[in-house]
Amino acid sequence: MGYYIHKYHIDMTGCEKTQFDSFNDFFTRKKRIRICNDKQKLGSPCDGFLSAYRITDDLRMQIKHSTYSVASLLQSRELAEQFRGGLCCVFRLEPWHYHRYLYAVSGSVLKQKRIPGILHCVRPIACAAYPVYVQNSREYTVIRHPALGNVIQMEVGALLVGKIHNHRVPSAVAYGMEKGYFEYGGSTIILLFRKDAMQLLPQYSSLPFSGNELPVRIGQPYGSIL
Repeated sequence: MGYYIHKYHIDMTGCEKTQFDSFNDFFTRKKRIRICNDKQKLGSPCDGFLSAYRITDDLRMQIKHSTYSVASLLQSRELAEQFRGGLCCVFRLEPWHYHRYLYAVSGSVLKQKRIPGILHCVRPIACAAYPVYVQNSREYTVIRHPALGNVIQMEVGALLVGKIHNHRVPSAVAYGMEKGYFEYGGSTIILLFRKDAMQLLPQYSSLPFSGNELPVRIGQPYGSIL
């Protein structure tokens, strides 16, 4: 593991153990997390790269060689309609990131859904034949926050990820609780917010217009509640 840790400059501070039985054991390691305690701020649920999109009727997001709308992502036009005019935040994880993730907001759990998928090869020649990202499995939770209204948190498996490991979901959750972890491979977390519920912090405010992405750390503030 030492070569991998050195090559990708992985911070092992706060890890519960330093000896691992396998690479996957190392990949799913657990560590102590420092989260944002400002109740008006929104903290990142994971390490990764953040991009953001305004949710419109014609929004088509390009992620992992696939194109889809919010309705196709959720497999529900009715649910997607609740978020028209809102913001979609996409957190893309690379293999060297910490692959455990937190609940993004506090509130009561209204709905959970698992969408099973088919894990295709992600080589470019395969991507021409299969919409890889859409075919992969995804799970989402609808959380009712007292100020934000309904928020959706979705986990998507990609690349070599075979499973999304979400813990048992209680009837109410709190920001900072560990929600689950991904097994080895690149993965993505998506958050959907209603119109006028939140805004990105100044350093991230250009993302919906630029098509770029910026790095975030787990627990780091990226937005604020309106």
